[in-house]
Amino acid sequence: MKTLDKIVEILLIVGGLNWGFIGLADYDIIGNIFGPGTGLTRAIFTLIGVAALYHVFHWASMKKRGR
Repeated sequence: MKTLDKIVEILLIVGGLNWGFIGLADYDIIGNIFGPGTGLTRAIFTLIGVAALYHVFHWASMKKRGR
C-alpha cells in the first residue's frame, strides 16, 4: 500500500470515529483537542474531506480496472 493510501485511510478512520462520537454523544473529539472552530480544526476537517474525495476517485478508478 502506498504511503498516501495509508494517510488517507488514517484520516478517514479519524473522521469516521469523530462523526460517530458526534452522532452518539454530541462530542467533537477533534474540536475538543484543537479548539472548536480554530484554523487548525478546520484544516483537519478539510484534510479529511480531501481524503474522502481522493478515496472516492481512487476507488472508482480501481473499479474500472477490474472490469
